[in-house]
Amino acid sequence: MLYSVFMLAIHSVQRNILRSFLTILGIVIGVSAVITMVTLGNGATQAIKTQISSLGTNLLMVRPGQRSFGGGGGGGVPQFTEADAAAIAAQIGGVAVAAPQGSASVTVVANGRNWATGVTGSSNDWFITGNWKLASGRVFDADELGAGSAVCVIGETVRRELFGGAAGQLGLGEQLRVKQFSCEVIGILASKGQGGMGDQDDVVVVPLHTLQRRVTGSRKVNTLLVSMGDGVDSAPLKASLRQLLRERRKLSENDDDNFNIFDTQQLAETLSSTTQVLTTLLGAVAAVSLLVGGIGIMNIMLVSVTERTREIGLRLAVGALEREVLLQFLIEAVVLSALGGVVGILIATLASFGLASVMGVPYEFDPVINLISLLFSAAIGMVFGYFPARRAAQLDPIEALRHE
Repeated sequence: MLYSVFMLAIHSVQRNILRSFLTILGIVIGVSAVITMVTLGNGATQAIKTQISSLGTNLLMVRPGQRSFGGGGGGGVPQFTEADAAAIAAQIGGVAVAAPQGSASVTVVANGRNWATGVTGSSNDWFITGNWKLASGRVFDADELGAGSAVCVIGETVRRELFGGAAGQLGLGEQLRVKQFSCEVIGILASKGQGGMGDQDDVVVVPLHTLQRRVTGSRKVNTLLVSMGDGVDSAPLKASLRQLLRERRKLSENDDDNFNIFDTQQLAETLSSTTQVLTTLLGAVAAVSLLVGGIGIMNIMLVSVTERTREIGLRLAVGALEREVLLQFLIEAVVLSALGGVVGILIATLASFGLASVMGVPYEFDPVINLISLLFSAAIGMVFGYFPARRAAQLDPIEALRHE
C-alpha cells in the first residue's frame, strides 16, 4: 500500500511539472543558499588558519610598547637586543628557537630594475620560526652571521620583480644593492603567497649584524620571534616569557609591561571562531527561505486538494481509508520538498565550487550540512503538507463527488 501511495504521489508531481517546479523553487533556493553559505564559511575559516599558520609554527611575536600588536611602540620605549633572544632560548623551557628581528623599508636595485621592499635582519633561526623553505641556494653560515657579511636571501616577489622569469634559480648568485651597499644573493625562499600581513614573499633577509651596521646603524631590534616546541602549552610559557622580559627590562612590580606578546595561535582561533559565528548567522538567515518554500508547498497543496476533490471523493467512496488519503497527500508534499532539497544540493555544490575559486578560498565539502539540509527540506514538506493532507482526508465522500 505504501508503494502504491508513493507512486501516486510521483505521478501527481509528473502530471504538473511546471507547477511542481515553481512549488519547490523556494526549497531549492533555501537549501542552496544554506549550503553555499556554510561551505564558503568553512573555506574562509580554513584559509584564515592556513594564512596564520604560515606566519610560523606555534609562534609568539614580542614587540616593545604597551599597545596591541601592529600599533607600534610608544616614544621612548626601549627596544630589544640580540641578547634578549639568546636569554629566552636558554632560560625558558619549551622554547624551540628564538630569533631577534630587525627591519627597515628600503629600495633595492638589481639588473637595471628597482623595487621598494622590506629588508629583515636576523639569524638562521628566523627561517625556522617562520616555516620558511628554500627554493634554491642556502642560508647564512656562521662566519657570515658573525661578521655581518654582504649576503642576502630574497623572497620570490623580489626575485621576480628584479630578475624576472619563472620561479627557479634565476637571480641566485647575482648582486643586489640594498640602500648604499651591495650583497650577493645566496638563497631564494620558496613562495608563501599572501598572508595575514600582506605579501610574505616581498622580503630581503640579511644577517642581523649586516642590517645593524649598514642599514639601521643601531644594535637594537624591534621584534623577538619565539617558536614554541610541539605540544607546549602557550599559557605558562608566555607567563615565563613575560617574567623574564620584565626582569631584563628592570621593571618593578608597579610598572606596566612596556612590551606586548602576540600569539599567532590565539589569533587563528579567534578569527576562526568569528568566521564560524558569521557563517552560522548567514546560514540561519538563508534558512528563512526554507520556511517561505514550505508555505509555498502548503499553498499549492491546498489548491491541489481543491482541484482533485472529486478524485478524493471517489477514492473514499470505493473504500479508501482516511489515513490512506492523508498519507497520499503527505507523501506528495514530502516528495516535492525532498526533490527541491536534491536540486538545491546540486546547485549549491556547483555554486560553492565556483565561488570558492573566485574568492580564493579552499572548497570544503561538508557532508553533514548537505544531509541536514536534505532532511530538513523533507521535514518542511511533512510539516507544511500535513494541513492540506488532513483537509483532503476529512472530505465528505458525497459532498466531494458533487463538487464541480
